[in-house]
Amino acid sequence: MSSFSSSSLPSSNLPVKPIPGDYGLPFFGAFKDLLDYFTTRKKGNSNKSKLYIYPQISFVAKIMLKARNFICFYNQGQDEFFHSRVTKHNSTVFKTNMPPGPFMASNPRVIALLDAASFPVLFDTSKVEKRNVLDGTFFPSVKFTGGHRVCAYLDPSEPNHTALKSYFLSVLAKKHDNFVPLFRTCLSELFIDVEDEMANKREANFNTLNDQMSFNFFVRLFSDKKQVDSIIGPKLFDKWLFLQLAPLMTLGVPKLLNFVEDFLLHTFPLPSFLVKSDYNKLYEAFYAFSGSVLDEAETFGINREETCHNLVFLAGFNAYGGSKTLFPALIKWVGLAGEKLHRQLADEIRTVVKAEGGVTLSALDQMVLTKSVVDEALRIEPPVPFQYGNAKVDMVVQSHNAAFEIKKGDMIFGCQPFATKDPRVFDSPEEFVGQRFVGDQGEKLLKYVYWSNGRETNDPTAENKQCPGKNLMVLLSRVMLVELFLRYDTFTVEAGKLMLGSSVTFKSLTKATST
Repeated sequence: MSSFSSSSLPSSNLPVKPIPGDYGLPFFGAFKDLLDYFTTRKKGNSNKSKLYIYPQISFVAKIMLKARNFICFYNQGQDEFFHSRVTKHNSTVFKTNMPPGPFMASNPRVIALLDAASFPVLFDTSKVEKRNVLDGTFFPSVKFTGGHRVCAYLDPSEPNHTALKSYFLSVLAKKHDNFVPLFRTCLSELFIDVEDEMANKREANFNTLNDQMSFNFFVRLFSDKKQVDSIIGPKLFDKWLFLQLAPLMTLGVPKLLNFVEDFLLHTFPLPSFLVKSDYNKLYEAFYAFSGSVLDEAETFGINREETCHNLVFLAGFNAYGGSKTLFPALIKWVGLAGEKLHRQLADEIRTVVKAEGGVTLSALDQMVLTKSVVDEALRIEPPVPFQYGNAKVDMVVQSHNAAFEIKKGDMIFGCQPFATKDPRVFDSPEEFVGQRFVGDQGEKLLKYVYWSNGRETNDPTAENKQCPGKNLMVLLSRVMLVELFLRYDTFTVEAGKLMLGSSVTFKSLTKATST
């Protein structure tokens, strides 16, 4: 099932080598890397065919294309950006620039770690500082969060971090008994909507329906009154998220419009006033309807207003934003895996639920294959692809083949999809293998699943930067599969790409013939 062995781990006697790569000329090197990163080369859609379709502008277009490719090297896209550099340097550790580039980043220069051996240094807060690096090489205006640097942007060494993280963990612990019944209620609403859309259109867009379901769940979870989700809606969160994350996005525009996209999204931060009224609605709703949750903040010595801004961020950015990528990826990979895996999941889920008399935490814990499938989806498509940190001290970081000196103050960047698809750790790393984490050998691999800013085998604490909702999101993913296969025997999907994560459309649903 995997190539994991003690020999997969780096040796302590590896030679120390200079970090390969460079940052290019000031400004221009970062600008070139920006253009390489955000432009996707589309196979089977050559420039020649475009010129043939529009012969009247072929000469002008040809000049523009050649000039642009010569000056700006618009020719890679995210995956090729990393693959080409690994190949060029024959190393999974190298120097490069990361978006949003020289216009917005205070320092776009990073040391990239793209393997399972080197990546975990980013979890060690004794060596790496996590101040203002949630979004990478740039820091969105605090005006998006009511003038406060919320917990996600704080380093554990900052006094407020421990208080806020402890508060989050306490709130989630007290809501523990609500997780499964509330999420099952929201999933029931989701699947009713899916079936209605299938009946009307013969297909159902999962992303849109999932956004509404996720919004309903997290808003209801943190509020005291049910009507709050009728006062605000997911569109408010979507707009707020987009304006903050736009510098890291690409809209997938035609190549000739890449300059326009770069100017609009990657040159200047989008102003917070465009979403000020929407954010105020979110804040006021949480302040009015989350009284009991906010009351608890006083026991941690946190100001009520600051707590509410942090709660909006936790619910909207961390939880809702994470769900926009996590749940579609789960449904996509399970759907594409096919009917054989669906039968195995349905058999396990229905057998355990029947024996336990319902969908309980005890029942979920017994579903070994279901657990493995969720972990495999998190491995192959982590909901947050990147991690950043600034070196607090001089250190030596080891890849599988060499050791590298990183100096205090260097920014370190880790690409999780590369680390969690490391061929030195996982067999067939690009393949979705539902049974990958089943059994003793499979469980040993869980420590190489890094989606939550920490190892899957670790838990979030007030002192680390692991996502406070990590265990909750794993639980919800399992419940989603349970509800899916209690209702349906099999299903098919069509998958694509969005600005954030995967797009998923149900193409068929076969209702359960037995339960």
